[in-house]
Order: sequence, then structure tokens, then C-alpha cells
Amino acid sequence: QVQLVESGGGLVQAGGSLRLSCAASGRTFSSYAVGWFRQALGKEREFVAAISWSGGAIYPDSVRGRFTGSRDNAKNMVYLQMNSLKPEDTAVYYCAATFRSTMTTTPMRYDYWGQGTQVTVSS
Repeated sequence: QVQLVESGGGLVQAGGSLRLSCAASGRTFSSYAVGWFRQALGKEREFVAAISWSGGAIYPDSVRGRFTGSRDNAKNMVYLQMNSLKPEDTAVYYCAATFRSTMTTTPMRYDYWGQGTQVTVSS
């Protein structure tokens, strides 16, 4: 069983930065692939980043070059550094983990989810 707890959300002006953190429990977490997703009000959950057990990452075009996902397996932590934020980045951001070591962009393939943290970007 893995539990995930996100933190670091808040209100920021357009062009600003935020760093989200995700604290994970579970002895085998270091072998799990993890992902970041977001869901804006009235919209479907959207893929933001996927991070392999070794730290490799993939991103959609909407955030590539602005967002960076990383992890510290020794601390059971996952991070999402968000720079050059835009109002359209406003959403609840979720951390997710899958016991499959392969990165995936599909929400249904993740086994564990955090409760989410709100990010609001003002114009």
C-alpha cells in the first residue's frame, strides 16, 4: 500500500513559480513510476508529467520547458517544479503512483493517488 500527500500549492501571479511536493509511504516506492496530473474546474483530468523510477521524465507539449518533475527515492519524495506559470495552469494538481516501473500518461494505469493541492495562477 502506498499513500501520497501533496503540498506546495497556492496562489501565484502569471509568470511566477511554484514547487509541488509529494510525500510517499511504502518501502517499495522507489521502484514505482509516478505521475503528476491536474484537473481544472469542469474539465477532465490532464496528464502533466510522468517520472520513471530512475528519474527520467516525459511531459505534454502544454508544459514542456516550463515544468520539471523529479524524485528523491532516498526520501520517498516526488517534486514538480513549475515555472512561467500561466492562468490556464490553474487546477487541482495530483500526484499518482503505479507499481509498474514504466512511465504512463494514462490516469487509469495509476494505482495510488494523493488528495490533490490547488494551484491558482492570477493574470
